Amino acid sequence: MTYRILITGAAGEIGTMLRTGLARPGRVLRLLDTAVLPAPAASEPVEIVQASVTDLQAMQEAVTGVDAVVHLAALLGNRRWEEYLDVNIHGTYTVLEAARRAGVTRVVLAGSHHAAGFHLRSEETAPDYLFPRPDSFYGVAKVAAEALGSVFHDRHGMDVICLRIASYRPEPDDRRCLAQWLSPGDCVRLIDAAIAAPSPGFRIVWGVSANTRGWLSLKEGEAIGYHPQDDAETYAERILTQAAPENLYEAGYLGGVFCAPGFDQESRV
Repeated sequence: MTYRILITGAAGEIGTMLRTGLARPGRVLRLLDTAVLPAPAASEPVEIVQASVTDLQAMQEAVTGVDAVVHLAALLGNRRWEEYLDVNIHGTYTVLEAARRAGVTRVVLAGSHHAAGFHLRSEETAPDYLFPRPDSFYGVAKVAAEALGSVFHDRHGMDVICLRIASYRPEPDDRRCLAQWLSPGDCVRLIDAAIAAPSPGFRIVWGVSANTRGWLSLKEGEAIGYHPQDDAETYAERILTQAAPENLYEAGYLGGVFCAPGFDQESRV
């Protein structure tokens, strides 16, 4: 039996990694992006769709015959509000609505720790459902995505898991990553668990590795079958020797420099 997964934002850093990371016998990955993706090899069980998540008709066609959706497509960084509204918020609605119309019952939403970025870092474990305190328009859009996922679960019975992805990197490269790193291997394990968890309902899960210095909860991740294997502590000596010291915002807030004054000033123009 073939299990088909639609991955939006498939040309991005995580999407590119998942093209091989999520490959399994019996799986077909349907990769969607506005960018042109490399054509699949003859033996690669991959389907390519060039479309925008803001186009409901195109998304309805893209979800046809799909068993699960992994929604990664989003604008990152420091953008104008109108851009986030169109792609990150309306695009998430479009993906969920297309999935609902097609009868797809499992959607994994790539959220972000920036949805709660203005929380002060603490020695206490930050719970999975840490109250939203977005640090930017980007963070606001991720809070909106969580809210949309909640509505589509409660109103339509869809299983929706929102992953508050922390610091995804091939390797940790700064001091914040010692606590907040998500490795590529653990990212695959996390998404695999989110796809396979039986009847999860609506959940918010931190996307983070098993870091010795970590303070983001792994409780909900473990509840859906996510068992991270990587630890940024392996790189601690190099990072503490070579990385620049953290500034006030990097050291004080979950969202790091996104919390600095004036971060989104240009996006208001």
